[in-house]
Amino acid sequence: MSVVLRVILIVCSMIAFFLCIKKIKQAKLKVENSVTWMVGAILLICMSIFFNAVEWVSTKLGFQAPVNFVFLVVIGFLLIETFIDNIRISQLNEKIKDLNHYIALSEHEKKAKEEKKA
Repeated sequence: MSVVLRVILIVCSMIAFFLCIKKIKQAKLKVENSVTWMVGAILLICMSIFFNAVEWVSTKLGFQAPVNFVFLVVIGFLLIETFIDNIRISQLNEKIKDLNHYIALSEHEKKAKEEKKA
């Protein structure tokens, strides 16, 4: 891995890590939602610092260059994050559906009471 790539990985990872911490302190991001990003940032920092281990693993796995292994790890991380987000979206959709049903039933009961009064 080139020195330039390692420096870019360290700088970007540290920016992402501190941005997560800042957003948590500002109450704009929940801790449970930021754990994945913080773990990913720490993983990239470790991969940048211990580049010999990355080269060894990439050689053992048959990659042409260690940077390809880094790209694979980043793509895998993003796929995991997308999967987690899809789970959250599905749960929110279910909650919205339940809320719509509750509102419809409440409005129906309200209309039924009004009709009884009339």
